Amino acid sequence: MRGYDVLVRCPVCRHEQIYAPPAFPCPCGAPVVPPVTHGSATALTHRTPAGAWVRVRCAACGRGTDWPRPELGCACGAVLRIPVAAEGPGAPGRVPVHGARDVVTTAVLFLRRLGYEDVREARPDEERPPSGTRLTALGVLAQIEPTARPLRLRDVECAWLTAMTHAVTCVCFAVAGFTPGARARADELGVALFRIARAGTPEPLNGAADELTATGT
Repeated sequence: MRGYDVLVRCPVCRHEQIYAPPAFPCPCGAPVVPPVTHGSATALTHRTPAGAWVRVRCAACGRGTDWPRPELGCACGAVLRIPVAAEGPGAPGRVPVHGARDVVTTAVLFLRRLGYEDVREARPDEERPPSGTRLTALGVLAQIEPTARPLRLRDVECAWLTAMTHAVTCVCFAVAGFTPGARARADELGVALFRIARAGTPEPLNGAADELTATGT
């Protein structure tokens, strides 16, 4: 893949394909490429004038300009809207990730955007995860791995067991992704997996994450 190419997954048929975003001409003369991200795209069911555009900031001059939102056709017939890392300054739920605290903050903002308003870190007297940080809110429990270590099978299972004890949804976030065993087990248990990109964008990695995102937005 070239530098800007990303792997896009269709939420309808789960087919994956490579997408190369176009470069748009900024008035300053520099090419502007929408910062598309790896992950599941959104199946486009209807178009609105506002939804057809995305604001992209030029890295050369800093000018923010609205350009056509990236889309791609799938072999199953669906029209896919490609996820973009940042849609202009102040986009909700996105902060640059420079360290562990930024990762946790990104997860908190994202959960709030999904409708979980009372997100907080687990108290010292509550059950602690094997590693990383755990967030709780009414109806959800989230396991966060903010380091360069992929989340493992045991991490996913421990988070899921705790979530089942409290009858809440289980979500896992990781900067370095998940081990193959963790991803397979999460699919079996219905645990939503998100990878947090350095731009501060949680990317859904499985069907449970796609469903959670679609329900909350």
